[in-house]
Amino acid sequence: MPADLVERFDQLSRRRGYANRSQALADLIRAELVQHGGQEERKEIAATITLVYDHHKRNLQARLTDLQHDRPGLILSVLHVHLDHHNCMEVLALRGPSRDIRALADALRTVKGVTHATLTVTTTGKEFRHHAHGGKPA
Repeated sequence: MPADLVERFDQLSRRRGYANRSQALADLIRAELVQHGGQEERKEIAATITLVYDHHKRNLQARLTDLQHDRPGLILSVLHVHLDHHNCMEVLALRGPSRDIRALADALRTVKGVTHATLTVTTTGKEFRHHAHGGKPA
């Protein structure tokens, strides 16, 4: 690797509190594996879907609720926040097959009145049995 790239990476690693370059590289590798695994249709993943919407839109909340109830067992929890007089944010915590979570995210983001929707994919932790920073197997 070019020396300047290594130096910039080392600076970033120190700012983030890593004890050494190896820990930082291991976290980068895990992050890439999680993102790649989230693309596999049958792989079980954990994820969040964050929605922002105008709760005054006619039938919007009922449609969102119906879509969520159509996927039993996929949604672990829902956080609902009133951002202002018109706008609400919902964060759905999910666990299940990647294809099912992605399908729900697509269905929710296309409901008329949803201003913004973001899917964030993460791991269930099963594929990383070792401690996140080089510890012994659990």
